[in-house]
Amino acid sequence: MEWHVTDAQSLAIIDSEIGEHVFSPAEYEIVRRVIYATADFEYKSLIRFSERALQAGAAALAARTTIVVDVSMVQMGIAQHIQNTFANPVYCSMEALTRPQKDKTRVAWGIETLAKRYPEGIYIVGQAQTALTALVDLIEAEEIRPALIIATPAGFVNVDVAKERLQDSLVPHITIDSRKGNAVVAAAIADGLIDLAWQAYGQDGNRIN
Repeated sequence: MEWHVTDAQSLAIIDSEIGEHVFSPAEYEIVRRVIYATADFEYKSLIRFSERALQAGAAALAARTTIVVDVSMVQMGIAQHIQNTFANPVYCSMEALTRPQKDKTRVAWGIETLAKRYPEGIYIVGQAQTALTALVDLIEAEEIRPALIIATPAGFVNVDVAKERLQDSLVPHITIDSRKGNAVVAAAIADGLIDLAWQAYGQDGNRIN
């Protein structure tokens, strides 16, 4: 990702104001991206990384693993960046061809359809809690084993339950531990991860520590 001088100044302000933290350098890069995108320092205490989530995600990106997103806003937020680096295929659940369903939302049915097609894909859920629930159902049924799930949907009904179920799984994940979140946060996390992966695998072949 190309940075302008004002971006660098903004990141410097974040660095000066964020205070003490326990993030690894790679995790901190993700956190500051989210704060930069939202101007909300509360995310410092809300972002949760599962063990080796960044390493798993970076390796999957380098392997050109298919990326599936829930809504077009996330797709647009990462499309140019991924195209300029690893060029992974990116599919949106809203564009999946599905048959009408009365008991599921369009986005949930779409992401379920794509998940069965790409059971080891990278999944980014930035807006639709129903999409996250559909993924967790498939994980618990052992029908899919994603390489990574980034889950940041906001909500008041069952979103915390869906995130807790994901956190209890063995699937690498990055989540927001609250009702907060949105597609902008998801795209910021993904873009930061793409940069980290490109530094590690796309340029010099080293691994993230």
